[in-house]
Amino acid sequence: MSALKNIWIVYNRELKSQFNSMLAYVFIVIFVLLSMSLTFLLDDFFAPNAQDASLEFSFFRWPMWLLMFLAPAVGMRLWSEEQRTGTIELLLTMPLAVWHAIVGKYLAALSVITIAILFTFPVVITVAYLGDPDNGTVWGGYLACIFYGGGALAITCAVSALTRSSVACLIIALALCFGQLLIAIPPVLEYAADNWGGAVADVLGSLGTWAHYTEMKRGVISFANVVFYLSMIGFCLFLTSVVIKSKRS
Repeated sequence: MSALKNIWIVYNRELKSQFNSMLAYVFIVIFVLLSMSLTFLLDDFFAPNAQDASLEFSFFRWPMWLLMFLAPAVGMRLWSEEQRTGTIELLLTMPLAVWHAIVGKYLAALSVITIAILFTFPVVITVAYLGDPDNGTVWGGYLACIFYGGGALAITCAVSALTRSSVACLIIALALCFGQLLIAIPPVLEYAADNWGGAVADVLGSLGTWAHYTEMKRGVISFANVVFYLSMIGFCLFLTSVVIKSKRS
């Protein structure tokens, strides 16, 4: 069978598995409700001339934090559940390459995250009704969400291949995602620059997700930001492949 057909088979299998349990629906509903609640209720969204009424300063500042939880929650069972139930042996004996299975399962989980993100579009409709949102911010913000969610999911995928416990995967992946975000927030970079030098601060800023997400949600879809997320995803999926191949052998 061709690579695309193999990936499609695994993708369908994993996507059905995601939605056969109630977890996917629960995660999507919680993400959408929290995104809208934080936007409309916590901020002064409806205040006259309020900065919070813009998408950049209201809605798009929250998904990064929510996806930091959502992505590990969606991806924690990708490989850990296969190992716990023993179905990984059946999957690995199928006539397909390991990377076909990895890409298929990853894309299925990413589809769940993307669906959750797109279900927040009523926020954009509300802003469009109340004013005139910048299209660059809308497209950049949603791309930032999808790229960040994809990166966090790739980390979770690699961790899931290392453990049989979904709970352990969730905790470890969440800690890694939070750490990668934390190292690039402005206070940390200022501390690093003052105590360890500007070069260290630059490295932390480039490796962390904060600056890349912040730039993209402003509508700045630079080559560097796209390469960062694609490299991060590719590296984590490569690590997943190494771990799964070691189990296969």
